[in-house]
Amino acid sequence: KLGLERFHSVAILGFNSPEWFISAVGAVFAGGIVTGIYTTNSPEACHYIAHDSKTDIMVVENQKQLDKIMQIWNRLPHLKAVVLYKDSIAERHPNMYTMEEFLELGGDVSDITLDDIINSQKPNQCCVLIYTSGTTGKPKGAMLSHDNITWTSAHCSRAGDMQPAEVQQESIVSYLPLSHIAAQIYDLWTGIKWGEQVYFAEPDALKGSLINTLKEVQPTSHMGVPRVWEKIMEKLKDASAQSGFMKKKMLSWAMSLSLETNLNSSSSSDLKQLWTRLADYLVLAKIRNALGFSSCQKHFSGAAPLNTETLYFFLGLNITLYEAYGMSETTGPHCLSGPYIYRQHSCGKPAPGCRVKLVDKDAEGNGEICFWGRTVFMGYLNMEDRTKEAFDEEGWLHSGDLGKLDKDGFLYVTGRIKDLIITAGGENVPPIPIEDAVKKELPIVSNAMVIGDKKKFLSMFLTLKSVVDPDTSDPTDILTEQARDFCQRSGSKATKVSEIVATRDPAIYRAIQEGINRVNSNATNRVHCIQKWIVLPRDFSISGGELGPTMKLKRLTVLEKYQNEVDSFYEE
Repeated sequence: KLGLERFHSVAILGFNSPEWFISAVGAVFAGGIVTGIYTTNSPEACHYIAHDSKTDIMVVENQKQLDKIMQIWNRLPHLKAVVLYKDSIAERHPNMYTMEEFLELGGDVSDITLDDIINSQKPNQCCVLIYTSGTTGKPKGAMLSHDNITWTSAHCSRAGDMQPAEVQQESIVSYLPLSHIAAQIYDLWTGIKWGEQVYFAEPDALKGSLINTLKEVQPTSHMGVPRVWEKIMEKLKDASAQSGFMKKKMLSWAMSLSLETNLNSSSSSDLKQLWTRLADYLVLAKIRNALGFSSCQKHFSGAAPLNTETLYFFLGLNITLYEAYGMSETTGPHCLSGPYIYRQHSCGKPAPGCRVKLVDKDAEGNGEICFWGRTVFMGYLNMEDRTKEAFDEEGWLHSGDLGKLDKDGFLYVTGRIKDLIITAGGENVPPIPIEDAVKKELPIVSNAMVIGDKKKFLSMFLTLKSVVDPDTSDPTDILTEQARDFCQRSGSKATKVSEIVATRDPAIYRAIQEGINRVNSNATNRVHCIQKWIVLPRDFSISGGELGPTMKLKRLTVLEKYQNEVDSFYEE
């Protein structure tokens, strides 16, 4: 009725809600293509996606998002209607509808008309566009077919042991951006496939309200990106730092028992296992309950690699984090872990019917990970050359990631080819293991980033753990409880980041240098050692541009933003 054309898009700009789901399913039924847009996008970024995908209908959450569209509507020749679903319309414009008005329009569309459109669709036609947040250049629209979506939501979720409703009612909390493939496949399409109960978090979930929602819902399964699990860990560590001596002792006793049992489950004695069960019952169960995980049987992590500290912390709470691995171009998960497919530090095995191979392997068995199977996308919209670059002659999709396979077929992701630092001496250095080691050694450090591409030696940017502003989710100047703890132990009275940076606080800088020396002493070789470092005045954030919408580190942006600091490392 509003003129949606076949293979043109319905763009959805808003936080997770029933309306998001309904708009997505409605778009597919009407023969359009579902296109999610991040709520954090600027008007220009919204324009790029709407123009590229030929958006006919735009569904927006509130006045704030509507304002972005009003600025660009005159440059969108295909945009025929805008639907607003949360706020009321402040200023009337032609072709603008509230959700109620919009739904009424469909009242007199006959079922026959609708069935004809649905029946004319083919499995190999595009039904979803996922725009990959272009860390390099323009965002690319990954085209996912009906078969990609239906196949992945059926088979990958079963590999992760998600149950159909007739076997067990799964309940989940939807809070990660639905424009990102991870949440869209996990919350929306798998939710429909197995009849899951989906609860929607508050829009400020990632600013701190998520735990309250989890406590209320007590989900049976939960998926987070590593930064979400890290934030839960930091919150717990902060609470523990503030608790009394006995409570602290009890917690560390219970957690070390649980971690040890989980790491060497086969070799521990009956008595040890009895103690572990007791610790779980007395201490850990209460903590899981306080986090909202008392009914949760499966905890998934995806979208970026988990570090060892986070993995071990949750094993200490008797929570196993199952890692999944894939990309927008494989409809999300291609390899999965679950209760029956698990090995520490591995992201599991390819989903049934999917394959993985490694090409250009080095001496240690690390090679580029390539994908084959029904998860693999159709190509990039309007970018035939980029699509051709992504596939080899035999039709395998090249990921740009490095990994190795063990003898049983478990995949381990070891880094990203683009992130690989190649020093001036031609040595290859994967940055993530070094960064993780520094964060583990120095609990005051929030983010660590290795620098050294085409340079003579490695240096590092450090940011300190600071309290997050609950309204803007921007980092403040105030150190977290855990960071202040570190300061006291190191002999400093500092409570703010600025105090430490302005005075180059001798006690803290000495403690950091000692931590880095310890990391260097375990380095594979001299080239992997950090020679210089600097503490940046504020932590990385989405608004600062250093983190992407799913909290992934945008290395190139950081290098550009702090170009002067980089130069100061390498001045002769």
